[in-house]
Amino acid sequence: MSYIGTTLEDIIRIDELFTIHYFEYTSEFLFTGESHDFWEFVCVDKGSVKICMDETELTLHKGEIAFHQPNEFHNVSTYSQVAPNLVVVSFKCDSPFMDFFKQKVLKIDEKERSLLAKILVEAQNLFETSLNNPYTKEMKKKHNTPIGSEQLIRMYLESFLLNLIRRYSSSEQEIPLPVTKSSTDIFNRVSDYMEDNLSTRLSIQTICRDNMIGRTQLQNVFQKEAGMGVIEYFSKMKIQNAKHMIRMGSLNFTQISEQLGYTSIHYFSRQFKKLTGMTPSEYASSVKAMMDKNA
Repeated sequence: MSYIGTTLEDIIRIDELFTIHYFEYTSEFLFTGESHDFWEFVCVDKGSVKICMDETELTLHKGEIAFHQPNEFHNVSTYSQVAPNLVVVSFKCDSPFMDFFKQKVLKIDEKERSLLAKILVEAQNLFETSLNNPYTKEMKKKHNTPIGSEQLIRMYLESFLLNLIRRYSSSEQEIPLPVTKSSTDIFNRVSDYMEDNLSTRLSIQTICRDNMIGRTQLQNVFQKEAGMGVIEYFSKMKIQNAKHMIRMGSLNFTQISEQLGYTSIHYFSRQFKKLTGMTPSEYASSVKAMMDKNA
């Protein structure tokens, strides 16, 4: 009787590798975000980070891993005094089994942590490109590398993914994603943030960074909820606060201007008149101020 072979099926096969990184972040790092047509995962080795997955915002802690599917917008930022360490790997895989990882946040075990370490070791053997640059777009190979490094990276990475699928398919360990915030929730959160920062000169970039939200989404939320742009809304918040301070009578105009973060009393006066139709002096002596005080 002749032997009959068995064709081995590839459930998960990595077709192309784009980046392998181990980042030691600063405590004030921000990656503003991107989307691309391949998979990426981020795993926290130390500390915690904030990330977004399209419009879903969440916090990842040590040992947790999040998967970004192709064309999903994602970003990452640090938010505490503890500088976190992250493993980030991006790759192409067209297997239908990758659907398992869509919108997933999981927790790795010791076996999976060991596989990540092996991937990083082989990446150091294979690539001359540093693994700690979060902006790398191309991993350049060394001229002389240990035999089989590329194959081992693929094998370890496929084993890592298969192990997660097996383990989570037979358990209920998945970390549930938070419900996507409504535009009203986002508006209220950003409004509270601006209220807490009335003494500063906020830019759209700073607001987006500190609130983990894209510029377009932020502007759309404020147009929908307030009928104006976010900076215009912030300016009106400042002037409303200035009117309250004038009515209280405990600070002069220069002090109010400084307390609200204006660059000069002249700029404050121009902004005040632009939004109220009166100068601060005119408002202070107006019937309108008396009405507002007694309202």
